[in-house]
Amino acid sequence: MGELVGWISGLVWNQYFIYAFLAIGLFFTIITRFVQVTHFKDMIQLMFNREDSKSGVSSFQAISMSLGSRVGTGNIAGVVTAIALGGPGAVFWMWVMSFLGAATSFIEISLAQIYKSKIDGEYRGGPPYYIEKGLGFKKLAIAYAILTIVANGFLLMNIQSNTIAVSMEGAFGIPPFIVGLFLVAILALIVFGGTKRIAKTAEFIVPIMAIGYIVVCAIVLIANFTFIPEVFQLIFSSAFGLNSTFGGLVGSAVAWGVQRGFFSNAAGSGGETYEGAAAEVSHPAKQGLVQALAVYIDTWVICSATAFMILITGMFNVHPSGQDAVVTNVPGVEAGAINVQLAVDNVLPGFGYPFLAFALLFFCFTTMVSYYYKSETSLAYIISKKKISKRWSGSLLKFLVLIFVFTGSIVATSTAWALGDIGLGSMAYLNIFAIVLLRKPALKVLKDYKEQRKAGIDPVFDPIKLNIKNADFWEEQVKNNNEPTDEKIRII
Repeated sequence: MGELVGWISGLVWNQYFIYAFLAIGLFFTIITRFVQVTHFKDMIQLMFNREDSKSGVSSFQAISMSLGSRVGTGNIAGVVTAIALGGPGAVFWMWVMSFLGAATSFIEISLAQIYKSKIDGEYRGGPPYYIEKGLGFKKLAIAYAILTIVANGFLLMNIQSNTIAVSMEGAFGIPPFIVGLFLVAILALIVFGGTKRIAKTAEFIVPIMAIGYIVVCAIVLIANFTFIPEVFQLIFSSAFGLNSTFGGLVGSAVAWGVQRGFFSNAAGSGGETYEGAAAEVSHPAKQGLVQALAVYIDTWVICSATAFMILITGMFNVHPSGQDAVVTNVPGVEAGAINVQLAVDNVLPGFGYPFLAFALLFFCFTTMVSYYYKSETSLAYIISKKKISKRWSGSLLKFLVLIFVFTGSIVATSTAWALGDIGLGSMAYLNIFAIVLLRKPALKVLKDYKEQRKAGIDPVFDPIKLNIKNADFWEEQVKNNNEPTDEKIRII
């Protein structure tokens, strides 16, 4: 079974797909004229909108929900795996993937806002909505919604609960099935509370967990600050084949840097658009910019923290698939969270295992909450198109998700990762196809936002004026002259 799953994962993540990801990110960067750079100041300002909404969530809650999804085991075990299989140069390609992915994220989030709907008093949006409304491909939209439920609710959920269970067993000796039962109980309290409770949970936990992780990283780096220039040199020289030790791993560095960078920030998969669509803003570009910032935070901050901790302390091995080991600094250690635990212990003896166990608990749990939200939103879309009982289908989804949370805690780690890669990669195939075709509405939105900002106006979206069809939610707002609540951004 494990070999079959690994083979399928290899088919999904072939070299053509990996390089296509970089090419598409570059394409969006060029056609948006480097939106991820030119509007960085706006990203920061817009992120701190914390105004409550009756039907949606604030921009800060939306980015917290998105970071809760992005920041998970991929930022720890994923980074270690990338280095183990591709060498230190993989970190550079994670940075490249993040930079290009920020432009991709702007496009997909803006589309999610343009084509969002209001269902049962809550804002819903994402790939199923913009595939149907923007492209008119209803069957493809339903297929993506089903794939999202399977990938996020079941396959990816396995990785997060598995990581928590393994870390808790290693740190405190708690049996995985006990951890699984605990996760099921806590997650059930949240998912039965609806979107508002999910948003409030993310808004509270995400900033605390991210700051705590960065503080510990800073302590490790300060204790080894004289070696920081050497780490930068190691990463850059390895990325371009200039390092004598890792010179032959350029291809692996690119492949694993892109794959694990994508797994961490998910820009282009469409999976991070659901939270962005739930935000109540006056213009789609606003949330597009906020979510682009989330890609930076995820990779340039959290992933870099992990990479620097293990590289500066030397707590890593490099053993590319099918090749002899290149570096063996920690013999007998399988690449994963344990490398970070060893790095922290190197500076703070006895602190690494319990610290990382709790860090992973928060990182992975908020990701699980966000995965459920995406699944729930996809189900809401399917119900709106098919004659399906909302009550029993919603209960069934909750029940199945909780089952997979438990099984993930006891399944083999390698199988959990392979299944997650298949799910996320499959989502990306469909989503990239859609956003490339739908780039024009997103570019119109960006141009309109820039023109209004230049005129000193707090941007307000009017799809009729821009000749964007099927943006029914926004059309209704214009007709009723009832703009969405949004904090007034001070024009500088």
